[in-house]
Amino acid sequence: MLNIDSARLWQSLLAMSQIGATGRGGVCRLALSAEDVAARRQFSTWCQQAGLSLESDAVGNLFARRRGRCAELAPVMMGSHLDSQPEGGNFDGVYGVLAALEVIRALNDHDVETRRPLEIACWTNEEGARFAPAMLGSSVFAGELPLEQALRAADSQGVTLAAALQASGCQGPRATPGPMPDAYFEAHIEQGPVLESRRLPIGVVSGGQGILWLEAELEGAGAHAGTTPRTYRRDALQAAAAILTQWENDAPSRYPQALWTCGQLTIGKPSRNTVPGKVQFSLDLRHPDAAGLQLMANDICERIRGVAQARGIAARIETLWHAPPTPFDAGCQRLLAEAAARLGYPHQDIVSGAGHDAIVLARHCPSAMVFIPCRDGISHNEAESIEPEHAAMGANVLLHAVLARANAQDNAS
Repeated sequence: MLNIDSARLWQSLLAMSQIGATGRGGVCRLALSAEDVAARRQFSTWCQQAGLSLESDAVGNLFARRRGRCAELAPVMMGSHLDSQPEGGNFDGVYGVLAALEVIRALNDHDVETRRPLEIACWTNEEGARFAPAMLGSSVFAGELPLEQALRAADSQGVTLAAALQASGCQGPRATPGPMPDAYFEAHIEQGPVLESRRLPIGVVSGGQGILWLEAELEGAGAHAGTTPRTYRRDALQAAAAILTQWENDAPSRYPQALWTCGQLTIGKPSRNTVPGKVQFSLDLRHPDAAGLQLMANDICERIRGVAQARGIAARIETLWHAPPTPFDAGCQRLLAEAAARLGYPHQDIVSGAGHDAIVLARHCPSAMVFIPCRDGISHNEAESIEPEHAAMGANVLLHAVLARANAQDNAS
């Protein structure tokens, strides 16, 4: 049976891990940084060596295409991202890009021609660590985020996406929104403990839970730390602490299926001996049900306003990003499950707790994902780790599912 070259895939992953390497074994490749650009350059070199044509679009998404017998047909697309968290791991995103490349290499090795063209997408700013929102590049490609709005997004230093694209040279002539592929497949590490705990090498992803990002700003009044009695204080940080503590105590019983995270908290003009007058904090809310996600968002917004009002503090809340729960295409899931079964790999259906570019694409074309385990379920962390055997198995499942889709005469799902 046709298989990928597992040693070559692993060596590619190790080589890419050296670009933006950190002292604790991970990587830092923020979107459109010098490190991200270097990773794109290395990927492009490998693609050219594999005989692929390269093209970029107006938001910096990079596409590598392999010709098919019927060049006029929409391609079967694979992909993921090369950008990382500030202290990210070596496999989040990059595994999907390089597994896709290894699929192409394996087909080249065995002179296998496909009916449809194949295309690898390397999406811009999937992580959302430098620019908000996450999945920015795929959202522009799919027409969910206007290009002009995306280009205005700014990082913490005030650098806009437009400026970063110009400085990096990653912007290209391909138009956005882009033409939808016939189907989209993405390989990824699970980023959770389910597959490892069940000793399963493959997860066929049924869909992604909903995600909503909020940003709250509380503005009270700065005051002297030694001369202002507590009853006179309008302490924005204490208000934020009260909100987050209250939510931590109440949310588990009210929303047992939900997850929430405050990942950023900033004091405006902080000083050791000044009562904080202004605070900003983020909230990442996740729920498998659309109604449940909205109910949770409404609840926490009411709590923010209630605590702020009680303390004489102004509250402003902004929704930065909302991705509804999204199911994957049944036909594409079936191809992944059938590939795993033919290869003799134990597998199960699984829901994605994380956001992915595939979830954006799934709202516009048939899409699916294959997961492999990561050690201890750790991701977004320099300790992120996978087994070479699992990397090869996931790529083999991707290979056979994509090949089946690309050669099918009727791709109606």
